[in-house]
Amino acid sequence: MSEAQAETPAAPPAKSKKLLWIVLCLVLAAGGVGGFWFVKGRTHDEAPAAAKPQPALYYKLDPPFVVNFEAEQLVRFLQVTVEIMSRDPQAIDFLKQHDPVVRNDLLMLLSNQQYAVIATSAGKETLRERALATVRAAAAREGGKPDALEAIYFTSFVMQ
Repeated sequence: MSEAQAETPAAPPAKSKKLLWIVLCLVLAAGGVGGFWFVKGRTHDEAPAAAKPQPALYYKLDPPFVVNFEAEQLVRFLQVTVEIMSRDPQAIDFLKQHDPVVRNDLLMLLSNQQYAVIATSAGKETLRERALATVRAAAAREGGKPDALEAIYFTSFVMQ
């Protein structure tokens, strides 16, 4: 009997080890599938939210800017209509509230231009970039959100 008793206890641990491996494999497989669906579902949910930016809002600085400057011993005039674009309604409200500061800083920028430079497309584009930097600097100085101001557009640009 001692040999039979010795063989009997050895048989159940073999079955329980096999059962343990099967259960472990099933749990790991279920975890892998669940993790895959969790990550895939999360990526799918986040993509449309990032693909839908807020609509663009524009603030027109009215009246247009009119500045004079010298060019080759002549007095020249520049008239520019400016609109600022943001997707943040609070940034547009901020621009409305601080319109005098923004207009002053842009007026100073526009009046210090050279005719020969802004007569070219590249010069106008550089001026537009500098105007955006000027408006952002004014917003930062006054406690606004400069990064919320995305672009500045010249909707009218007349030189005489």
